Amino acid sequence: MSDERDLTHVDESGEARMVDVGDKPDTARRAVAAGELHLSEGTIAAIRENDVEKGDVLATARVGAIQAVKHTWETIPMCHQIPITNVDTEFEVSDDRVRLEVAVETTGKTGCEMEALEGVTTGLNVVWDMVKAAEKDGEGQYPGTHIDGVRVLEKRKRPLE
Repeated sequence: MSDERDLTHVDESGEARMVDVGDKPDTARRAVAAGELHLSEGTIAAIRENDVEKGDVLATARVGAIQAVKHTWETIPMCHQIPITNVDTEFEVSDDRVRLEVAVETTGKTGCEMEALEGVTTGLNVVWDMVKAAEKDGEGQYPGTHIDGVRVLEKRKRPLE
């Protein structure tokens, strides 16, 4: 392995390792990720009308997403604990889906794209958890409910001034 796409979390013997970022300069960093949860029209209407038995779905999912961002280092084994300086969450509710975009900012030695992804997936999981009773069919399954399109939309860094 000698090109620029080497696996940085694997040492020469193939063992997993955490990357040493100690000598890297601090930079301002930002990452944005997004994903979608597909739901039935009735469930979407209940979310819009704030008529879900468990409470305010989007407010709860926002808190869950932010908590996930702050705790990513505890669930992704090789992630560094980084100082999160800002988290923005934006929900878009359409006729058949809830889209969540999470933007994370930090100042440090490593990026925050894993934190943005963790925020998206957890936020969408919280929505699903809060509406799952309405999404079940007669056999206890979720025929059309699914999360997809989870991806990093932006990753950037800039030197500190």
